[in-house]
Amino acid sequence: MSARKDERSNLKSEQAKNETVSTEHQETPDTAHALRDFYAKIPIAHGLPYGIQHVLAMFVANLAPIFIVAAAAGMDPAQSAALIQNALLMAGLGTLIQLFPLWRVGGALPIVTGISFTYVSAVVAIVAVSGYNVAVGAIIVGGLVEGVLGLTVRFWRRFVPPVVSAIVVTTIGFSLLSVGAESFGGGSGAKDFGSWQNLLLACISLVSCLAFQVLAKGTKKQLSVLFGLVVGYAFAVVIGKVDFSAFAGLAPISVPHVLPFAPEFDLGAIISIALLYLVSSVEVMGNTTALTKVGFDRVPTDRELSGAITADGLVSSVAGVFGCLPITSFAQNVGLVAMTRVVNRRVIACGGVLLILAAFAPAVAAVFNSLPEAVLGGCTIIMFGNIALSGFQMLAEAGFTQRNVTIAALAIAVGVGFTQVPQIFAAFPSIVQSIFASNSIAVAFVVACVANFLLPKDAEEEAE
Repeated sequence: MSARKDERSNLKSEQAKNETVSTEHQETPDTAHALRDFYAKIPIAHGLPYGIQHVLAMFVANLAPIFIVAAAAGMDPAQSAALIQNALLMAGLGTLIQLFPLWRVGGALPIVTGISFTYVSAVVAIVAVSGYNVAVGAIIVGGLVEGVLGLTVRFWRRFVPPVVSAIVVTTIGFSLLSVGAESFGGGSGAKDFGSWQNLLLACISLVSCLAFQVLAKGTKKQLSVLFGLVVGYAFAVVIGKVDFSAFAGLAPISVPHVLPFAPEFDLGAIISIALLYLVSSVEVMGNTTALTKVGFDRVPTDRELSGAITADGLVSSVAGVFGCLPITSFAQNVGLVAMTRVVNRRVIACGGVLLILAAFAPAVAAVFNSLPEAVLGGCTIIMFGNIALSGFQMLAEAGFTQRNVTIAALAIAVGVGFTQVPQIFAAFPSIVQSIFASNSIAVAFVVACVANFLLPKDAEEEAE
């Protein structure tokens, strides 16, 4: 009975898709209708402003993980600028592949991709022990793992219920709070960490973000972080906290470099990052489900989920080749779709092309590379808090049953608590320590999965 229902649902979905595709061969509909039609033709002049809006909604969040990891790895300005260029390239490439799939790679959905925060804590931990080259090797191998997970999603998705996804997102938010606090003070290892100048810069950025969020109307609220960065940057220039050395001898065009860091392969690092790729797969499932709900008022098909996750993994492997962190679908843009209902792939492709073009403009990387970390901290601390709150919302949607509350309480307590006291893993083999001792996300995910498997279901869940 259930199988027949699914078949009927898929058939209706395919029919609707075919009807939509057929509009490509008819006259171009009016702009308002075309913006809400994934396949409709629309003039670039009409769609470009909406494509720019999608880029602005994710631009800062796309580069923030690079700033954090580059600072932790002690990279010089040239290396950091190169990574920023490559991050823009990977974000644009991932977006275009999600819009225009290649074989089974890509969801054929209005997904905008960018560098993921999910991996920041783990990569920083790997960098501290083994160096950035080891992290790059793990990113390349782990991306292939997620690619396989995407191709086989229909076999395993039932083993990752909403409560596990919610725990993962919540733990990611918690794990990034200390990272945000370090940036707020001026950055890890900064000679003037916690100085009044740094704290003032961070507070000005933070207050500017909040003020814009309160005063702006409609979709303009999405630009609050960008506004905070601009105000904070301007004030940093006034007080002499901006280093303009990166602008010296800047070429108008620069080609992103392949293999700026030679990958090194360490089993512990690979397992640690591969676990996070599984976590990222769950995140992509959640983002894709939310996107199809707000954009098309339906649930995603297995083909869409599979393509979205597969693209996430394989493009992330390519990102590793370019020395970048993995990419993922951005929740910021799902929120933008919910507000505007703009889902046209040509419109969003304009944004993807802009990201790629920006990757060839060194001036873009130089501006962001000269940004004081305290300014970034003032803005990103809100982002990190929002990630934790998103996890709380997902927990509420999963339901506060006694079983779910027990799983969440146990997983978050062990994941966050044990990794604050890494000596608790002293009796374990070194490979276990390298994977779990400083990776709260991986610990919480494993504990949540085991608890979900072992704990009996509540009566109401059994009834369902």
